[in-house]
Amino acid sequence: MVRSSVFLNEVGVVCALGADSASVRAGLFADQQSGVAANTRVVPGQELFLGAVTQTLEDVGGLPHALRSRNNALLLTALRQIRGAVDAAISRYGAHRVAVVVGTSTAGIGEAQLAMAHYAAHHELPPAFHFSQQEMGSPVMALNAELGLCGPVVGVSTACSSSAKALASAARLLNAGMADAVIAGGMDALSQFTVTGFSALEALSDTLCNPLSRNRSGINIGEGGALFLMTREPGDVRLAGWGESSDAYHISAPSPQGTGAQAAMRSALARAGIAPHAVDYINLHGTATRQNDTVECLSVQAVFSSEIPVSSTKPLTGHTLGGAGALEAALCWLTLRDNPQGYLPPHWWDGEVDPELASLKLVNSGFKLGHTPNYLLSNSFAFGGSNASLVLAQG
Repeated sequence: MVRSSVFLNEVGVVCALGADSASVRAGLFADQQSGVAANTRVVPGQELFLGAVTQTLEDVGGLPHALRSRNNALLLTALRQIRGAVDAAISRYGAHRVAVVVGTSTAGIGEAQLAMAHYAAHHELPPAFHFSQQEMGSPVMALNAELGLCGPVVGVSTACSSSAKALASAARLLNAGMADAVIAGGMDALSQFTVTGFSALEALSDTLCNPLSRNRSGINIGEGGALFLMTREPGDVRLAGWGESSDAYHISAPSPQGTGAQAAMRSALARAGIAPHAVDYINLHGTATRQNDTVECLSVQAVFSSEIPVSSTKPLTGHTLGGAGALEAALCWLTLRDNPQGYLPPHWWDGEVDPELASLKLVNSGFKLGHTPNYLLSNSFAFGGSNASLVLAQG
């Protein structure tokens, strides 16, 4: 297979660890867990462990009312970090040759929830509310409006694989010659609607999530994501491969045999043209639910081995749903850059091994490969059995 010539030239990232790459990188490799914390703001009167962004976000007042939402404020905060490179790409290629591909699963659903509460109290919707705020295409329209673009626009909403699939879609646009640059990634915002929805599924943990532990009890919801400027111009980090699959098994549970997860990982490796042993680290989907961790451990061991270093970064960021694939790709991007000793993102948990899980090599705090990482793989698995795996590599 021909070596991929799609590059992740720049990244903007926002999550519970911070609202810029330097802060996120510092929290990612810190010797103690941070990011996810107790929160009573999102669901008043109830303390939950959530990955909330506490920094001041970009103002969305310049967007049309239909595009104003916390989700798009997070998106513009990520854009701000790469705005210079984006503007240069637009100037070089033209607004019609720059595409936008963004994944989300919440869009402005938080604004809709607040509007419904206002309606219940006052029998009318608030003047600032617009139904389009909650549309899944809102993020791409916001970027188009902000940047004045007129190239291809793609919104992706496949639950927790959304933004990983957005990066794959962006790569296809570049390879097909339909764009010369793509602003790609994903974002999701916290809201009471989302949190209580997962609570109804009995999927939330009462404490800090505990991936791969015998004591794991569910997820911590987070908010955030990342935006990349992707081009065919050589850079330090390359999207070497991507793989997508569908379990077609159950609306919210993964296939117990992990056939879809394994297919996505094998496809990503094949597209990258590498053997499993070439991968230095895997960022697990690692939600800390009973089923996900069981199936993912089984699948990783089947495709790779028990010796490849792995970790889940969900205890640092929370599960950012549609933004998770892009966010965790950004964490891999930061791991590939300026890291000659090969420090890897640690796996924060209680250390209580679950004997029913396939054994994997979990990264301890301070662990380092002893060399610059070459290939990293990131998994994103979603409701409906929508699976996506990405291979990021040195450019």
